[in-house]
Amino acid sequence: MEVGAWADFAVATAGASAALTGLVFVAVSINLARILEFRDLPKRTAQTLVLFLGPLFLSLLILIPGQDTGVLGVELVILGLAVGALLLALSHQRPAEETKASFYFSRLLPSALTAGFTVTAGISLIAGADGGLLWTVPAILAAFIGGIGNAWVLLVEIQR
Repeated sequence: MEVGAWADFAVATAGASAALTGLVFVAVSINLARILEFRDLPKRTAQTLVLFLGPLFLSLLILIPGQDTGVLGVELVILGLAVGALLLALSHQRPAEETKASFYFSRLLPSALTAGFTVTAGISLIAGADGGLLWTVPAILAAFIGGIGNAWVLLVEIQR
């Protein structure tokens, strides 16, 4: 797999990730007092940052010039495991005020998909198997969708 062919995708992802991370900081700065009124919302804020920063780091790893695909694979496995561990630590327990469906679909599913597909991409690169960096696409989409849902809660739903 030619990693260099993914440069434009990685640049676009890094830009989107940085912009979305900025959105979280705006949401938090606007609603900080309200966020702090809820026990779980600071953790949800941190989860959102991890969901948006994971694709940024993933993109930066892809953009390292001249990097061997096996090395990139190892880096992606490490990144996926680190992101997964952070997301699990931030969302391992459902808050009483959140429904099970909301918790599973807005918190656990994006976290598991983001980490799982990132690790899968890394393993695929290491093994030289089919898929390779294609596995990063659902990882990034899951991260962005989950993060945008959380950002919506932090910016809009918190005012209800």
